[in-house]
Amino acid sequence: MSTASEQSEIERLRARVEQLEAENFELAERANLAVAAAQERLYWLDRWGLDLNALMRRRGASEFRAAVRAVRAVVRSLKAIKRQLTR
Repeated sequence: MSTASEQSEIERLRARVEQLEAENFELAERANLAVAAAQERLYWLDRWGLDLNALMRRRGASEFRAAVRAVRAVVRSLKAIKRQLTR
């Protein structure tokens, strides 16, 4: 026959197992969503016949990426200014 402290410990451990199972389910769900998004991007790259590795090895690719980053920075700054002005 188990004591009250053993029963208490068993209940605490069961609650912890439930919590860990819920965390594991959430983590698996997020991982599945990430995999699905990656598969979607890959599908379109394959469909369009694009090889990003080959494309990035071409001359001028790093400069193009730098230009895109600069444009994104400007757009983000303009959006931030717009948000501040509309407050």
